Amino acid sequence: MANSSSGVAVHDDCKLKFNELQSKRMHRFITFVMDNKGKEIIVDKIGDRTTSYEDFTSSLPEGDCRFAIYDFDFLTAEEVPKSRIFYILWSPDNAKVRSKMLYASSNEKFKKELNGIQLELQATDASEISLDALKDRVK
Repeated sequence: MANSSSGVAVHDDCKLKFNELQSKRMHRFITFVMDNKGKEIIVDKIGDRTTSYEDFTSSLPEGDCRFAIYDFDFLTAEEVPKSRIFYILWSPDNAKVRSKMLYASSNEKFKKELNGIQLELQATDASEISLDALKDRVK
């Protein structure tokens, strides 16, 4: 387990599942959560390659924070298929202040543990991670 600057550890399974998404393209998305004691980041949910973007966004809780990775497939203006790996810090406005602080203080170190992130988003509501928002970022 690696320690972050906030004192929160990152479970080895987080990097393992991220590598499966990045290298083997086994997953569409992964969400990560702090354990109940706020001491360790662990894998929360995994969506397989057939999972829709709507399934991903509905997996994010309305009242709590999460770290998330989403493998976004798209076509370029020249109709060439491409993929980008998004890192998303989900911190909804109605999340508890303690949760927001824990996730914010662990964010940079956790990102560094996941080598290969291509684009990053921070979102406080669903409109900030809409499918159109992702499409705008890959242009």
